[in-house]
Amino acid sequence: MAICVTDCPRPSASTIEQYQGAEVATVHEAQGRKGLLDKAMRPIYRPAAIAGPAVTCQVAPGDNWMIHVAVEQCQPGDVLVVTPTSPCDDGFFGDLLATSLKARGVKGLIINGGVRDIATLTEMEFPVWSRAVFAQGTVKETIASVNVPVVCAGALIHPGDIVVADDDGVVVVAREEANAVHEKVLARVANEDSKRARLAAGELGLDIYNMRERLAAKGLRYVKYGEENAS
Repeated sequence: MAICVTDCPRPSASTIEQYQGAEVATVHEAQGRKGLLDKAMRPIYRPAAIAGPAVTCQVAPGDNWMIHVAVEQCQPGDVLVVTPTSPCDDGFFGDLLATSLKARGVKGLIINGGVRDIATLTEMEFPVWSRAVFAQGTVKETIASVNVPVVCAGALIHPGDIVVADDDGVVVVAREEANAVHEKVLARVANEDSKRARLAAGELGLDIYNMRERLAAKGLRYVKYGEENAS
């Protein structure tokens, strides 16, 4: 059965705003190294960075019909997440659909498949993260579902979850965990800023991270040049 779920809940505007400018790597680490989409998901141009609630969309292989259905469900600030029901890298998405999404205030697209018209998309400054760039066109014959939980590039995404994407990739944060995860993001950023200052001042990571004893316990020995083979 194919369905289109309407009026899905989204995080509050203040919660969404907290993730603007958050880095994918930091969010991934802060929430226990989960939620990261497959490394094949790359931005079609750089620099690019977005964050917003997910509208999810299934498409049949070689068929982009349901993207048109999903566009209607998008609100300003949303991120459209599209995944085929079976692996397919055809060019599901191009500049015409991007024009429609921009008119609705959508921040960008995450698609576990192919896109085309990337020169125009880049000129439009419409951010897209995709698995492939492929000129192969699609048809409009088979229906699927919109705003249901989907697995996109290895990550489970529910409608309303927060999607964060930048030049390093894409990560998803469960809507119910968004505020708690952001507190951990802030703590991690503060910790990294402190360490960055110490490294810039000349301290070694060996000392900052207290690595020396652990390295010794693993059997690392320091010897002078020429004494490598000494017993």
